[in-house]
Amino acid sequence: MRKTQLALSLALMATVSAQAQALTTGDIAFTSFNADEDSWALVTFVDIAAGTEIYISDNEWNGSSFNDTNEHTLVWNTGAGSIAAGTVITFLEIDDGTPLSASYGSLSLASGGGTNLGFAKSNETVYVYLGSATGITTALTGLTTENDSAPQNLANAGLTLGSNAIALVNDADFGEYVGVRDGLASLADYQPLVFNADNWNDVGSGEFTGTVLNDTAFTAAVPEPETYAMMLAGLGLLGVAARRRGKV
Repeated sequence: MRKTQLALSLALMATVSAQAQALTTGDIAFTSFNADEDSWALVTFVDIAAGTEIYISDNEWNGSSFNDTNEHTLVWNTGAGSIAAGTVITFLEIDDGTPLSASYGSLSLASGGGTNLGFAKSNETVYVYLGSATGITTALTGLTTENDSAPQNLANAGLTLGSNAIALVNDADFGEYVGVRDGLASLADYQPLVFNADNWNDVGSGEFTGTVLNDTAFTAAVPEPETYAMMLAGLGLLGVAARRRGKV
């Protein structure tokens, strides 16, 4: 491979990597939750860099620490490749000993965050965050089935219902986003829809073991700004490479 081609490839890889950094609150959202099967789905509205570690816990956060670790905390490693914005990732962690799994990357029990696997069918608040098994640095999103105390539980982590977190009815066994997933101008336009409980099939109590979660990706009608940036960076590098070859 010529030096110019190698430099181009490395620069493009660096550009893509740079676009898939710095996750923040609201960049990820729940699209499904099944307490009967201990399964759920998340959509990412931004590219996620390879090897990112994201924690998922149902221990209640009081603003500075978890009240206890009598429930559990999981760690999701997003895997060897980056995950594109709009992707829906499904997770499974049945509490009967079935191996933990994620449709992208790997899911495992985080040391120090409790070992009581499974989500309860009542009074449950789940946090998705950056940090460690014992602490939240940046809360990305949350879901709750305990409306009586949910606003405070979520607010303690810097989350707000309808903006970057979702509340299902009290003691909900199953809920899933049923709004549009394509046709909007940008992926950011889906955020207020996904965080709006009116766009969820929130069925409350029932039996939903074996229910298949919707993993249809979200798509934008026009390229995201990050995509334009990568395209422009790539075109610029190609131009530089062409000029250098012309001088040889």
